[in-house]
Amino acid sequence: MQPVVTVGLDGSPESLAAARWAADEAEKRRLTLRLMHAWPLLAPEPAHASSEVDQNYWAKRLVHTARAELQARHPGLTIVGSLVAEDAQNALLQAASESEMIVLGSRGLEPVASYFLGDVSMPVVARSERPVVLVRAETSVEGTPPAPAGRVVVALKSHGSADALLDFAFHTAAARGVPLLAVHGRSVPLHARVPWGVDHAATDEMTRDAHKELSKALRPWREKYPQVDVADSVRLASPAKAVVQAAEGATLLVVGRRAHRHGVAPHLGPVAHAAIHHGRCPVAVVPHD
Repeated sequence: MQPVVTVGLDGSPESLAAARWAADEAEKRRLTLRLMHAWPLLAPEPAHASSEVDQNYWAKRLVHTARAELQARHPGLTIVGSLVAEDAQNALLQAASESEMIVLGSRGLEPVASYFLGDVSMPVVARSERPVVLVRAETSVEGTPPAPAGRVVVALKSHGSADALLDFAFHTAAARGVPLLAVHGRSVPLHARVPWGVDHAATDEMTRDAHKELSKALRPWREKYPQVDVADSVRLASPAKAVVQAAEGATLLVVGRRAHRHGVAPHLGPVAHAAIHHGRCPVAVVPHD
């Protein structure tokens, strides 16, 4: 199957924003965009039916309208529509296994409120075999110029494999022509605290060690993507807080999730949770070993 970026459509402003983001990403990565709408009650496709008797008329119209808008914005992009008579969660998970990434809308309650993830989005994020990107509804005023492209931010731990995250983050930064910031948050341990604050000698040593670890992890990716301007940041704060703060104004925040193992229930760690609920930019959750 030809590599695709799949976006889940349900007609909400959030899913349309996700479709616009996905179209932009698919074009930059030179991939096909698949617009998918899943609903268990979709009827078998009749040979010939007018709109008055076609039970799938509104589902077709939803996909057609989105496709027409995106094709006008991206005339060279290959876009395909897909109607699936299946539970949305199952359909999206199957689509994710066949895609380079899957893109979903994420519903913001207020400009400063957290994401609201429904019954479909969270299981897809937690179980998908491929990266899932969550996109909020666009809030720009009609007629205003688009905001300048920000950097890609990737959250890195001090241990474990980061290749899947860095592959996705560097590829995205290279495709979009934006810089990349690798962020590592580390809470100040108890032994580095003193009655008047922190022991700066201890925290300076922590910071130096963390920078060495980041440099080692980033070195092969800097060599593979020499065109990407890369910086790293070590912040003495909880990893979740450090990542959310670093992502202000970013084009994309990339966080990791442990890949699902047999016998272990899928779950998201605190950094992914914080990014999903408090980050304001699109968030990519990338499964890794």
